[in-house]
Amino acid sequence: MSKIYQDKVPLCGASAYKQKYYFNPDFDTLPEAVKQELQAMCVLYTEEIGGILTLEFDEDGNLEFRTEAMEADARYDEIGSVLRIKKLRVEKRELLEALETYFKIFFLGEDLEEGGDGSGNEETAE
Repeated sequence: MSKIYQDKVPLCGASAYKQKYYFNPDFDTLPEAVKQELQAMCVLYTEEIGGILTLEFDEDGNLEFRTEAMEADARYDEIGSVLRIKKLRVEKRELLEALETYFKIFFLGEDLEEGGDGSGNEETAE
């Protein structure tokens, strides 16, 4: 992982307070459709729930949803946040798994065959 990042690598995020969306330019090689889907997911979340949503990779390549809200934010729905994130994890499972695979290969330098494709036919030439 790049020395620029300490433990977590942000992918994208949105803020209901600033009404802004952020996308990490280190991921510019992702397809435009994926970028648009991430933007829609983050912005809709903050419009519905409030606060700030950030998607970030941990040091093992797992994509995490991080939320925060100002203490005085009466509009922020903490219970709704948990439920919405659970729903997003189910609805966007394939996208999230593909993003984790992308990160593990291109940022962590893992070999695609390490995770295997489930076929049991992995062979490596040395």
